[in-house]
Amino acid sequence: MTTEGDRHDQGGQARLSANRDMTSTTVARAIRDGAARLDGIADNPRLEARILLAFTLGLTREDLIRDPDRLIDSVAYEALLTRRIAREPLALIVGHREFWSLDFRVSTATLIPRPDSETLIEAALASFANRPPPRRILDLGTGTGCLLLALLTEFPAAFGIGLDLSPAAAALAKANAATLGLTGRSAFIAGDWTNALCGHFDLIISNPPYIPAGDIDTLMPEVADHEPRTALDGGRDGYDAYRVIIPLLSRHLEPTGAAILELGVGQAHHVDDLAGDAGFETSLWLDLASISRAIVLTRANRTRN
Repeated sequence: MTTEGDRHDQGGQARLSANRDMTSTTVARAIRDGAARLDGIADNPRLEARILLAFTLGLTREDLIRDPDRLIDSVAYEALLTRRIAREPLALIVGHREFWSLDFRVSTATLIPRPDSETLIEAALASFANRPPPRRILDLGTGTGCLLLALLTEFPAAFGIGLDLSPAAAALAKANAATLGLTGRSAFIAGDWTNALCGHFDLIISNPPYIPAGDIDTLMPEVADHEPRTALDGGRDGYDAYRVIIPLLSRHLEPTGAAILELGVGQAHHVDDLAGDAGFETSLWLDLASISRAIVLTRANRTRN
């Protein structure tokens, strides 16, 4: 005999089963549906869908490829898709980003490392290709520490200092150094780069704020709404940071050293003029889109090895 309680239990089990059916899907279908929803938002919708799903499940992307028919619960995945559709950067959702084949933790306290900035690493390697490598490296506005820590992996005898106005950024860079096993060869300082420096350096590198203040709100939402304004705002014309950094180089760059600064689109000519007025020789490095992305400054009267 079926009691009222039995019918109640059976009804509850049926609803639970229906709910599970609504949220269950296969890996292949989840990636396909996610990519369709990210179309027009992500540069590579299918790749981002796969990254979000792998992160949700605690698997690698290779795991997903090996087992596309695996049944999964899509609730957590849907939540991450919703965040990405709202234009939160993928790197902030998953908490890390690759740079120079190294893995970096990211947060809202810093800029997200970008492939364009790898141009600065290439320029640094070329600058010291035929002479002794740098022993002391300074990174102005270190953020995640990606530039400095990538350089330390390439120059294993060097020690580096990363400086950032944000204490949270300096702390994150220090944590990234620990993850990469570079704690003993690096130090990170929170402070204004105009008054927190002493000593001389063989290599000074910087990705300074260079977006004109009035242009920031016109940037894509991933940048304008989620990355720190202090790391973007280059003042009225975008050149405020360069006007501060270039005079600093005269005081802190070794006679045979090199300084490498990232450039915004269309800024090469003006920054080149600022460097020339300060007595530096310059050369430009193009990124993969053939944009002048880095400028290398050396002393015009340096002693060459």
